[in-house]
Amino acid sequence: MSTEIKMKKHYGMLKLLIGGEWVESKSTKIQKSYNPVTGEEIAEFPEATKEEARAAVEAAQKAFLVWKNVPLRERARLLFDLRGFLDANEEELSRILSQDHGRTIGEARGSIRRSIENVESACSAAYRLVRDNEHLDSLANGIDQTLVWEPLGPFLVVTPGNIPVHAWSSFVPYALATGCTVVVSPSRQDPVAADAIARAATAVGFPPGCINLVHGGRHINKYILDQPEIQGVGFIGSTPAGWDLYKQCGELGKVSSLNGNGKNNVVIMDDADMDQVAQWLLRSCFGMGGQRCLGSDNVIFVGERYEELKEKFVAAAKSLKLGDGLDESTGLGPMCTQAGKDKVIDFIGRALDEGCQMVLDGRNPVVEGCENGYFLAPTIMENGNPDMETSKEESFGPVAVLMRAKDLDEALDWINNKTNYGHSACIFTASGKAARKFSKEAIVGNVGINVAVPQPYAFFPLGSKRESFLGSAKSRMASLRLFLDEKTITSRWV
Repeated sequence: MSTEIKMKKHYGMLKLLIGGEWVESKSTKIQKSYNPVTGEEIAEFPEATKEEARAAVEAAQKAFLVWKNVPLRERARLLFDLRGFLDANEEELSRILSQDHGRTIGEARGSIRRSIENVESACSAAYRLVRDNEHLDSLANGIDQTLVWEPLGPFLVVTPGNIPVHAWSSFVPYALATGCTVVVSPSRQDPVAADAIARAATAVGFPPGCINLVHGGRHINKYILDQPEIQGVGFIGSTPAGWDLYKQCGELGKVSSLNGNGKNNVVIMDDADMDQVAQWLLRSCFGMGGQRCLGSDNVIFVGERYEELKEKFVAAAKSLKLGDGLDESTGLGPMCTQAGKDKVIDFIGRALDEGCQMVLDGRNPVVEGCENGYFLAPTIMENGNPDMETSKEESFGPVAVLMRAKDLDEALDWINNKTNYGHSACIFTASGKAARKFSKEAIVGNVGINVAVPQPYAFFPLGSKRESFLGSAKSRMASLRLFLDEKTITSRWV
């Protein structure tokens, strides 16, 4: 099997990975993927047939019967090899991700590095199993008892269009560490990046069928989850799609980790350094084109320095250079898809209809040489209020809506009671008292204090709450609870 990971202008017809072989699909349903910078086609990919999806499940089950019995140190060695291969190919994978998604090359490098950190974390998770198994001699007269953790079996892993590699790494390495196998179903938005990470993973020698890849979408995901061999699903995507899978898991008695939408807020206190905050907001609101789970588009100001902050924020936003993400000088790349761009434009229009006022309009940027790209410049609006519908749903684009709260209690009330989501919330302040109050009272899973994006390190779970998360176990290190189940053994030899 070729281990070459190389960026191309066009990747041809993408294949399916089933049982260790890259196979051409027999499907007649073919879709196209486009470069967000130019609007030009960069790949075609098939919508897998049910027969092909079934073959992937059978391959995962066959591999599981072998992989679960592979010695722990051998599983860990292969994960260490994967870490080394990703590290050696980091730049090329970053370039493919930037090309396929549209994010800047710096953001792509950060995403690949976080994915490598997830593999490192999975290596430690493999050895953690030794610690988690427990034994007690002489529980009763002549009776010993042991607790062991066993892998459940094959899992469906569904990755989103905004973080195709990072989401993959949030589940797949951990599944492999525990002895489980996977069928990966990637988003149709950027299938080239999904193909690249699958090729990287299979290059290091995992047994055939441990990692399978099929393209398809919701109906194929539902079909795969229906298969009796599949024990559950790890998912990052929209909350409506997550609810569908959650209900299906409930009916089938399967486990799940389902990460959905968010509506994240940034609170700015009067004592914050406004020059620094303006720069932080660029990353929080506009990083990755606003297409990130932990990004924010509600900016809540508390205090009297609102106009000062607004002026600095607008100036900073105007300084961002739009362009090809592969250009090192680019500060903001295009949206991932034309459909995504259209949705953001619609969001901006609805926010204006609800009473927001435009401060900086980014809907019609001119990017020389990229006239057919899916570009949006930073958009800043003001006079938002928490009762607007657009204040309760994520824009998923480079949008910031400025709001004013009378005090921190009111800001927390908006965060906790004006939305059903709970991914993240951030506060910028010089006050330890305000920061402590915020971290304790905000009903979200990821709190940021003077950080733009509260991204947990790989050793920690993505601790989202409310309708931002559904299921039995969080992702990353916490996914060990997804892939494993307890067994107790009570024995008498006297």
